Amino acid sequence: MLDFIRINETDNVAVALHPIKAGTVFSGVEIKEDIPQGHKAALKDIHEGDTIVKYGLPIGHATADIQQGHWVHTHNMATNLSGEVEYTYCPKNPVQQPLEPRTFMGYRRKDGRAAIRNEIWIIPTVGCVNDVAKVLVRDNQDLVTGSIDGLYTFTHPFGCSQTGHDHAQTRKLLASLVRHPNAGAVLVLSLGCENLTHEQFLAELGDYDPERVKFLTCQQVEDEFEAGRKLLEECAAFASQFKREEISASELVVGMKCGGSDGLSGITANPTVGRFSDLLTAMGGTTILTEVPEMFGAESFLLDRCVNEEVFNKAAGMLNGFKNYFISHNEVVYDNPSPGNKQGGITTLEDKSCGCVQKGGTAPIADVIGYAEQVTTKGLNLLYGPGNDLVSATALTAAGAHMILFTTGRGTPFGAPAPTMKIATNTPLATKKANWIDFNAGAVADGDKTLDEAGSDLLDLVIKTASGQKTCTERKGFREISIFKDGVVL
Repeated sequence: MLDFIRINETDNVAVALHPIKAGTVFSGVEIKEDIPQGHKAALKDIHEGDTIVKYGLPIGHATADIQQGHWVHTHNMATNLSGEVEYTYCPKNPVQQPLEPRTFMGYRRKDGRAAIRNEIWIIPTVGCVNDVAKVLVRDNQDLVTGSIDGLYTFTHPFGCSQTGHDHAQTRKLLASLVRHPNAGAVLVLSLGCENLTHEQFLAELGDYDPERVKFLTCQQVEDEFEAGRKLLEECAAFASQFKREEISASELVVGMKCGGSDGLSGITANPTVGRFSDLLTAMGGTTILTEVPEMFGAESFLLDRCVNEEVFNKAAGMLNGFKNYFISHNEVVYDNPSPGNKQGGITTLEDKSCGCVQKGGTAPIADVIGYAEQVTTKGLNLLYGPGNDLVSATALTAAGAHMILFTTGRGTPFGAPAPTMKIATNTPLATKKANWIDFNAGAVADGDKTLDEAGSDLLDLVIKTASGQKTCTERKGFREISIFKDGVVL
């Protein structure tokens, strides 16, 4: 088993692949103090003010002299980043060799779209009816029969007492969920006096199949549970007609994000997902990368891969737009790594970002889409959204992701409405939290698999999951949403 990894030959730090004791020797360098797993050690003397390089890119600067073999972390380094940046398009024009698409057993919707689940969803338009939705789910599980995979609701506190942009964003997000292909049928549940009126929601939703989408306004009926039961029976009758059939993997849409990251995230799990993304997009499939703040400092990994200048300008605008979002709220743009991230070995936002964007692999960036917008371009897409796990996973679902690949070094049980596959960065986590983790990318750090082998194995698991194998979060029924907001509550 390797003790350390030097990711790029130009790096002046190496990352511990497991806890390292002082006295260990790596590449002729004696380690002078204990180094926790995922943390960095200096490969040479680094002077105060010098750039610290990892992934072949600057991830910050030394705030004190650091001697060779010593621990490099928050006590002796800091970010280099600040404010908005003027980006220049220097296209690299990466070329992908096409691969023959694999197939999965999915559902074909009447509008031609593919799905990997055939569920009934209850979408509340306002938080006031959350408990009504929960009771309808609890009391109507007998409708989950035959080809119907489940009955779920996704509650939230919004839909009323919101203004302007927030109100529009809630409306848009909920309508996008109603359109999601994994929902064979949907019951839209309203109260009747909320800001998000039935008429507004219909206008946002646009054309819809009245056999697939039903509406219930609780104030307009005597017994919402009796009325809801009748509508759910109609939903079940409609959804039950869909059966699994063979579908090309070129129709798969997979979201990618990370949460509870550690120092191995950018070395094992995220590059494994990147290898998967390259494989799927080479087959004609679609992947979506979000968490815009976790692209700051790693823009060079992404922007020059944009397929044309129009997409580049959208990506640059997305990045600086999110920075302005921070600045307009008088927040520090680059104070991002969480306490858990730091305990796991991530020191600065550049450190986190350079690892985070590994999930995007090497494919060209085909398009950039806004929050609650749905993906329309095959290939690798960038999505406007924050780093927050619940908000960004909800945004990936709303964008049309059939499933979400979620890498983690610390562990998290959260699940989005779309099947959420947890990928561990390290074997101790995968062993300890086997009830959370679906795939162990820690095998790469252990020397048991190469990144290419891990990416291929992950593709196999994605195909099985798309064909009906449940993730850990699905088996527990862990599914929830969180809506991005930015404004007052009336």
